[in-house]
Order: sequence, then C-alpha cells, then structure tokens
Amino acid sequence: MKITKENIDALNAVVKIEIVAEDYQAKVDTLLEDYRKKADVPGFRKGHVPLGMIKKQYGKSIMIDEVNKLLQSSLNSYLAEEKLDILGNPIPRMQEDFNWEAAPFSFEFELGLAPEFDVDLKAKNKVTQYEIIATDDLIDKEIENIQLRYGKMNAIEVVTEGATITGTFVNAEKEIENKSSVSLKDIQGKANLKKLVGAKVGDVIELKTKGLFSDEHKLETVLGISHEAVHGLEINVAFTLEEITETIPADLDQELFDKLFPDGSVTSVTEVKSKIKEDAEKQFNQQGDQQLLNAVTAYLVENTKFDLPAAFLQKWLATAGEKPLSAEQAAEEYAKSEKALRYQLIEGKIMQENNIRLSQAELVDYAKGFIRTQMAQFGNMNPEEKELDDIATRILSNQEEAQKLQAQLISQKLLTFYKETMSFKTKEVSYEDFIKAVYK
Repeated sequence: MKITKENIDALNAVVKIEIVAEDYQAKVDTLLEDYRKKADVPGFRKGHVPLGMIKKQYGKSIMIDEVNKLLQSSLNSYLAEEKLDILGNPIPRMQEDFNWEAAPFSFEFELGLAPEFDVDLKAKNKVTQYEIIATDDLIDKEIENIQLRYGKMNAIEVVTEGATITGTFVNAEKEIENKSSVSLKDIQGKANLKKLVGAKVGDVIELKTKGLFSDEHKLETVLGISHEAVHGLEINVAFTLEEITETIPADLDQELFDKLFPDGSVTSVTEVKSKIKEDAEKQFNQQGDQQLLNAVTAYLVENTKFDLPAAFLQKWLATAGEKPLSAEQAAEEYAKSEKALRYQLIEGKIMQENNIRLSQAELVDYAKGFIRTQMAQFGNMNPEEKELDDIATRILSNQEEAQKLQAQLISQKLLTFYKETMSFKTKEVSYEDFIKAVYK
C-alpha cells in the first residue's frame, strides 16, 4: 500500500491511496475458506463445496468489502499519524473508469484543511461589559407587586383604574359567550378605559376586540376561543359587568416579612429591599454574563481573520446530512453555519493554547449541580449523594444531553478565561437600559 498527499493550496489537499492485491488477498482467502466450510450447497456435503465455486459466487463482493474496510482504516490512520487538522470529512473523488477487475486500485480523497491563524485577546475596551444594577424604582415596583400578591381582595361598587372586573363577554354571530376576569391594567387604549372606569355591576359595555389588549393572545382566555381564531379578530363584544374587586395591598410588617423569608432573617423594609436588590442583581449578572460571552464571541469572529476552504465545505455539506443537498442548498447552509464554524475553530485554538481542559469528573460535578438546582425547585433541598450520582450517570449516558451540558461548562470556563485575560469597557446600567442597549 502507498499513501501520498498533494497540497493543492494552504486549505485544500488530495490524499491518494494505492492498494495492491497483497494488501487484502490473504484476508479474502481466509474469508472464502470460512464460507466454503459453512456453505450449504445442494449436491455437496457441507464443508466440501469446491473453492472455485465459492470464489465465483462470493469472491468479488468479499474482495470489495475488504478493500473498502482497508481503505477507511488506512485513511484514518494516515490522518492521525500525520496530525492533519481537517474540516468536515474526506470526500472521495469519483472515478468514472474505475474497474474492480483491474488491480492494483487507486483511490483519491479531497481534504479541507483547517487554517492557520492567531487570536488577539489583548485589544483593550473593544467589548462592553455591563454591570446591571437594580434601581430604586425597580425595587419599589417589586415591593408593590409583593404587597398586591399577598394582599386581600375587596368588592367595590364602581370600577377604578386598579380594579379587576368579572363578567360575561358575548358575540352572538361568533357564538361567543364566556365569563372571565380582567385586570384594568391589562386593558389598552384610552377609549376602552373611559368606557370601563366608573361602570357598575349590571352595566353592559360594548368593546372592540381589536387593540383591547397589548397582547391579542389574551383574547383566547377572555373570550374562550381558539388560538387560530384570535389572529386578526375584529368584532364587537357586549361585556356584562357582574363583579368588581380591588386588591388591598398587604402591610409591610413582620407578618409579611416572615412569609417572604421564613427563616426570620428580615425584620425591616430596608432589609427587604436589600434582599430584593441582591436577588435581582444575581439574575441580572447571569444575563450580563451571557451577553458578555455573546459579545466576545462576535468580536473574535469579526476580528480574527482567516480563510476557509469554502468550496470544499459546501461540497461536503451537500452529502453530509441524511438527505443530499443541491449546490444552491449547500451554499445556503454554509452561509448559515460559517460564523459558528469560525468561532468553533477560534474556541478550539484558545482552549489548546491556554490549556483549558474539561475532565469527566468536572462534567459529572457540573451535571450534579444542575440536578441539585432542579430538585431544589421541587422542594428537595438535600438530595442524597448516591441519588445525584445515579441521575447524573443516567443523564450523561444520553449523548445529546451530555453534549449540551459539556457545551455549557465549556462556555463557563471560557467566560472565566475571557474575564481574566481581556480588558473590557465597563458600563453600569439599569436593567431597562441594558435591555435597550442589547436588544434594541
């Protein structure tokens, strides 16, 4: 056997493998002899079928099968020995005049080679790191929500802007007749509010469904109709007011504090606000970290310049999936995945050059932490270690789940590395301003 490589350019190469009969014939002869011993052919005793007959019937298919096995194992070994960093998988070159009757055989494979490049992590203040703070206004609104959540419902005679109204919505033509409760805070439009504020039990109010709520899907529950019927619904409904209630906010006293924090750690409004601020900013930090990782990823992809073997990759994508793609479809798929491929190469280089590794023990610990968090949400605060081990083993035996957790852990490691290595432009913002800046 002879294996050679020809570099077409820095990103493309062709591997040629020449296989002669001596490379496979002994294995083929052994298999043919096994076939002869096991063959059950009428007119011959088992194990005494002439070898020539076995060769005529099975020789070519066995030879082709063995050559293909030898070809694949030899190619894989060659790529490993030569330490070739390839993209995708080798693509066999089709030979129209190929003849399985004419040994020796020659095969060619196209390779897409990974590019050489450097990653610059020293650029200063090119990426913004947001420090999201919980403002006094946000904390005050959360206090109000808590008071309402733990407050008492009280029947009133006249609809106010903070009231909740209950009644029946009717439209005979659409066969709608549904009793529902609505908070006036969810009602949209001054005209609608004007009709409702000041109304009393027994009043019948005509309302237009279009623009009644900021989210038209709320009409599903209010009118009792299907999801499909909601879209573009423009009808009048008669709303018969049957009940008016308002929520009396709970007092900010020790009784409420103990409901919120049963461990008795909070004894004042100041401490409640401090806890709310702390919890909110923990959640904000998670969002800020995700945004920072996204921003670093985008920055590295944009500013790390290298070429890719685009033509090869499109050719590979055309045949890599379950269904073959046309050239146009493969080009579209490549355009969609190019940035992800670029970051995958950048990420791999950063991890290799900075010795960022992921051990199985770390993955198991991460999985157990994830499981522990999930169980805590259902009230199991102190699961046994064996239970965690068993669940983690079961989850990690699922390849898809294991890959998902592995990707999350790698992202965590890289984010920590970026924070320690890169210099960011730091900006302190409220949560509202963060949303505007990032998702504008």
